Formats: sequence, C-alpha cells, structure tokens
Amino acid sequence: MKIFLIPFTVTNAEKSCEEAIINFLIEHQCPQCGAPAILEETDRLFACQYCRVNSYLMADDFFRFLLPHPPDDNKNIVYFPYWRFKGILFFCGPSGIQNRFVDVSHQAIDAPIFPISVGVRSQAMKLRFATTDTDGRFLKPRQSFDKFLSTFQERFSKSLPKPILHQSNIGETVSLIYSPFYLTDKLHDAILDKPVSAILPEDFDIDEFSGDRLQWQIHFVSTLCPNCGWNLEGERDALVLACKNCNSAWYPVGKKLKQLKSAQFPGKKDSAIYLPFWRIKADISGIKLNSYADLIAVANLPRIEQSGWNEIPFRFWIPAFKVRPKVFLRLATRTTLSQPREKLIAELPAARIYPTTLPIEEAVESLKITLADFMKPRRTLMERLSDIRINAKSFTLVFMPFNEGHHEFIQPDFQLTINKNVLALSKNL
Repeated sequence: MKIFLIPFTVTNAEKSCEEAIINFLIEHQCPQCGAPAILEETDRLFACQYCRVNSYLMADDFFRFLLPHPPDDNKNIVYFPYWRFKGILFFCGPSGIQNRFVDVSHQAIDAPIFPISVGVRSQAMKLRFATTDTDGRFLKPRQSFDKFLSTFQERFSKSLPKPILHQSNIGETVSLIYSPFYLTDKLHDAILDKPVSAILPEDFDIDEFSGDRLQWQIHFVSTLCPNCGWNLEGERDALVLACKNCNSAWYPVGKKLKQLKSAQFPGKKDSAIYLPFWRIKADISGIKLNSYADLIAVANLPRIEQSGWNEIPFRFWIPAFKVRPKVFLRLATRTTLSQPREKLIAELPAARIYPTTLPIEEAVESLKITLADFMKPRRTLMERLSDIRINAKSFTLVFMPFNEGHHEFIQPDFQLTINKNVLALSKNL
C-alpha cells in the first residue's frame, strides 16, 4: 500500500506504509511533580519516572498541540490552527475494497496568507500540549473537521472506480495543531523567525479572525481501579486498562474510566499472548443476517446447513487493535465467518495481553466494510449494500489466545495468523 498525496495537505512523500508511519513527539511535564517527559502521539497512559505516579490522558473531544518557538517578549504571537488527520480510509466499489493510509494536515481557517499545512514539522519537531497558560492569541477554527474530512475523501476517491458504494474511516486520529506566527509588514514564521509572505495587503486585518487565549485543557485521570483501588495496568498506548486484583477492565468515557464488559476465549496453557477483539451484536436491516445459518447464505459458504444453526446468533468479530488495513480486514472477516461459539470465561487472561488500541467507535465504523468483504456473490453486493443499515446494540471485549511461532502469532482454532513484525510496526498507526 502507498500513501497518495493530495495537493493541499501533503505531510509525507510517497512511501510504503511502514516508512510513512511516524508518531510525533510531545514535550510535557508530570502533573504531579513537574518532571519533564517526552510522550508519543499514541500515548494514553503516562507513567512518571520520577514520582512514579501513573495518569491516564483524556480530552473532551480531541487533543490540541502547538509547535514551540523561541521565546521573545517583543513579538505578539498568533497561533494559526490546522486540522490533522491520520487513519485508514476504506472504499467499497465494483472492483472490491480498496484502502488508503493518510496522514494529512490543512488550514482550519480559509486564509491564503498563511501556509496551507504544517508540512513535516509535526513529525520533525517535539510538540507541546496547547493549554490555557500558553501566552499568545489562538485563532478559532472556521472550517469544521467534517468539512475538511469530506473534502479530502472526495479527492482521494476521484481515482477509484465508480460508483463508491460505501466508505469508512478506521483507526482515525484527529487533532488540532497550532503553528506560531507574528506580524510586521509581513507575516513571519515564529519558529524560523523568517517571513512567509510578501508585504501584507493594506486591507489585511488580523482582527478579522476571532481568537483569544485558549480555553481547553487536558485531563489527567487517576489509574487506581474505581472498583477496588488497585493499580490499573496497561501499556502506554492502551485504551483499556486492566485490574488484575478484581479481574475488571476499564475504558475511558467522558472524563472518567468506566468498567467494560470483557472476557477471555478458552485457551491452552502454552498460549503466548492474548489479542483483543470486539464482539459486537448489531441490528441489521436490508439483508437477513440474524443467525449463523443466515451467515452461511450471505457469504455463500460451502457448508450444509445443520439443525440448530438458526438459533445461533450472529456476531461481528472486529480486531480491537490497530494493524495494517489488509491485515485488519482479513482478521475481521475470517473471525466473523468463524463465529467463535465456545463459552467465554468472564475473567482476564493470566498470560500477556496485547493492548487495546482501536476504540469501539472505530470498530463499529468497520462493520459494513467487513460485511461487504464477505458478501457473495458480488452482484448481490452491488445491488443491496447501499440499502443495508447496521446499528450496533451491545459489545464485549474478548481476549483471544494466540500461540507463538518463529515469525507469527497463530490462533489454531480459527486458522488466524499475524506476523510479529506487522504487529510491532502497527503500534505507530
């Protein structure tokens, strides 16, 4: 897979997916002791190396960052906003399902005098969280993120065969990046201290753009189990934290952690690692898909229907971790077609748990693409996909055991494999 560049939001040259995936770094201070720390973009669990206090990072909507600049009290700094999107786009059309990995930024205000994007700076520089105590004037975005997203989706889809029956954004990361500027007779980049424009037009007035001190703050939530007070565990990029004391899993909702319904799939003692999957129950209209017998018909599987299959409820099984798009879709489709039916164990695995990095909202977004991947024949897909509606009703986070091979992790019951290097590289998605 390659990154396709669009003229107005380029951040990477055309590269392979592994070469292009870069997390930007964030300078930060521990909220407890003030010690300096460097976080990666995907970090959610912050563990201070000095005071040993763990905190979980939360935002009301999306994170806001700023590009740091050399301090100068004589300059009135103006922070210009840029939308930044990183994620995977799936497109379903007559030729099948195609995907694009994108990492793009673009002006959140339509202002030709300012640079069109932040370029590669978000990858080359250490960013900081934009907070209320940051001096300077923060211009308010005028273009909504939805409009920005629809614009570049339209540009990406122009090269694809028509019609596009469905498209989804999976594993998306949305943020707002503020870049510093100051004004004389020209617009100056405050990072390089160099002009980025010709002499400003006489009618240019920065006061036309509304803005003031930033009214936004990041939240640091305690990682003590709300149920028993034990320390919650998880890797630095984990969305779900585990309490091994009371066998509970916790997921961010709003400004607090909420207990999550979780279970493990029965495994053998030699299972090396447990990978998380979202098991999702959904109401589906426009097609009959309520049971395992319905799945056999919809996917046109070479199996003879047996008694009792009409009574086995259908569930989607979606990877709860970010991974390359083709691997993600393969795992989702094969696990869903397998329809694991063994009785789940309502406790956390004792073995190693791979972190949950794909939120349930993104898993729900992938349901229709997963359905499109296994619907047969293709003519039926073309005729009916646009009329199908999927409404998620309930979900459970299920940890599935994988054995360790030389190069792969293997799930023998459902013939699932995932390359270790692919899994390692996916941590930056």
